[in-house]
Amino acid sequence: MRVLLSVCGSRGDVEPLAALAVRLQEFGAETLMCAPPDEEFVKRLAEVGVTSVPAGVPVRDFVERARSRPVKRFSETVAEVLAAQYEAVDAVAEGCDLVVATGLMPSSAAARSVADKRGIPYVLTVYCPWVLPSPYHPPFSYPGRPLPQDVTDNRVLWELDRENMNAVFGGPVNAHRTSIGLPAVESVRDHVFTDRPLLAADAALAPWRRPADLGAVQTGAWVLPDDRPLPPDLMAFLDAGTPPVYVGFGSMSTDALKDASRAAIEAVRGHGRRAVVSRGWADLGLIDDRDDCFPVGEANHHALFGRVAAVIHHGGAGTTTKAALAGAPQVVVPQLADQPYWGRRLADLGVGAVLDGPVPTAGALSTALETALAPETRSRATALAGEIRTDGASTAARLLLDMIG
Repeated sequence: MRVLLSVCGSRGDVEPLAALAVRLQEFGAETLMCAPPDEEFVKRLAEVGVTSVPAGVPVRDFVERARSRPVKRFSETVAEVLAAQYEAVDAVAEGCDLVVATGLMPSSAAARSVADKRGIPYVLTVYCPWVLPSPYHPPFSYPGRPLPQDVTDNRVLWELDRENMNAVFGGPVNAHRTSIGLPAVESVRDHVFTDRPLLAADAALAPWRRPADLGAVQTGAWVLPDDRPLPPDLMAFLDAGTPPVYVGFGSMSTDALKDASRAAIEAVRGHGRRAVVSRGWADLGLIDDRDDCFPVGEANHHALFGRVAAVIHHGGAGTTTKAALAGAPQVVVPQLADQPYWGRRLADLGVGAVLDGPVPTAGALSTALETALAPETRSRATALAGEIRTDGASTAARLLLDMIG
């Protein structure tokens, strides 16, 4: 059997799908992954033995271009992602038995179109329950299309979300489908999501509440095993003193993070702690030459998070799950999309704190760290780590292979 995986997104989108690919291969399936050609993705996929096919332009380049493009030209961005992902996925779809998609909405729509054109089964995967229609939470709003503040019925809001997604994505998606000989769809959201998507999130961290109108299947988080050693100089820093606080915002490079290094280091020092500062796409760095801070690039997060006092991050699903698995208290500075959900969820679980907005000031981070560094927070984080399952990718792989016989 041959499974084609499609993704357009950041490291947090690519790596869980790689975990699924690894498990599928262990069960005897052949896999191909269409993913952005960023060097870090290509290298990581090669390390774990997953064959990758470049799709579109590097995500970092795409993000910078999209940020500079006016909102009114957003449909052009959607059309570009659709066309690039469709071309890449369709080029290698011959002989495939299943298409599994995740990441940006236009790229998943493209993967669905390939599956429709070739008569191949298709499954959507998401990493957070908050993005799926549910009576228990509202949708997020799109730029220029705010949700009404006086409506509190989540089902009504999700009906509005269907209309909003048609307004934002419907034109480009249906124009592309027509160009390749496929019929237009009435609801882009329902067509791409399907009535039975996979939810690759841990039930202890992010449960899918029932009864619900959507038959989502929660498999557990897809975690890629990582036995890479930490760099010797980083190990020496960790061994030289008390556990530091990790600071990193992954693939976030928003304007809100331009002074994040200074704010975070000042807050960490205010609590008498050392810091490990991850460069990431925000290009964080040290603010002076004192020896209580250490800069890092790519590193094994699970191994590193097991050695820190707390993790300050943006609240992506992958970072949240890895820190939770390591039993590390967390401070979330949400920038966009599902990140506010993860921050609120960690605060509700008592294993961390979340900032009210995307700008991390020293004062706000210091207050949040007071919560995260408290002994009772560490105790709850340790207990939560024991509840998180690590077999989500295996569960999903078996389910998918059973689906195609």
